[in-house]
Amino acid sequence: MRHKLRYLGHRLYTTWATFWFIVPFVLTYPVQWYFSRRPDGGRVVHAINRFWSWLSITMWGVPVEVVRESQGPNPQPCVYVANHGSYIDIMMLFKYIPGFLNMMGKASLAKVPVWGSIFGRVYITVDRGSAVSRGRAMVAARRNLAEGKSIAIFAEGRISPTPGKELLPFLDGAFQMAIEAGVPIVPVGMPLNHMFMPDVEKGLRVRYHRLKIVFHPPIPTAGLTLADIPELKARVSAQLAADFLPEGAVKPGPSTWRAPSAVAPSEQG
Repeated sequence: MRHKLRYLGHRLYTTWATFWFIVPFVLTYPVQWYFSRRPDGGRVVHAINRFWSWLSITMWGVPVEVVRESQGPNPQPCVYVANHGSYIDIMMLFKYIPGFLNMMGKASLAKVPVWGSIFGRVYITVDRGSAVSRGRAMVAARRNLAEGKSIAIFAEGRISPTPGKELLPFLDGAFQMAIEAGVPIVPVGMPLNHMFMPDVEKGLRVRYHRLKIVFHPPIPTAGLTLADIPELKARVSAQLAADFLPEGAVKPGPSTWRAPSAVAPSEQG
């Protein structure tokens, strides 16, 4: 009976979390659609996305620990380099990074029904398998940095299959753009997002779980060259890996009405 009640709780909470994710977007969609088509509408859309993220995370009711290791505000512009473990990573960055923030995300995000077209027009998308797409994304990012707009990027390039335990090798793009623009890098660790919403193939899973986001001190890039990228990547990777917590080392198991002993090994993970 205990596991059945827990299963019911998972389903009810997933419904609650999904409701507060979808409804704010539906209500603001006409405004987002309109401003995403205006040359100067990006800031309005981002402000709406920040409000959307704030409302959703607030209504989920989970405690969020925010650690800012620097005393003052982060320099503007800068390149935020974050680990990637969950689909809520973007929402966490939107909520806790003040001001306008341009996001660099994979091209497939622009193909998500309804929301994807807005993301593709306001933010920077990149197909990392295409040299042309990578080149265009870098040009767009450099232009944003030159205009004083910060960029956020997931240096792993995709969600890690073992979030909270192991980082994927970092790609060069975020570090290259920061060095070429001469702007600082701000490492951002999010060690528990996957415990709330793990990336799974068998449908949506949401668990009530505390969250944490860590803003490390800015790392200056002035005077660095592209030859310094490997050392810079290793430094940021070590900082983000140090944010991992024991409670996040294993992704949540499947939500099932059956007793744990009755769950097949193929359903684990």
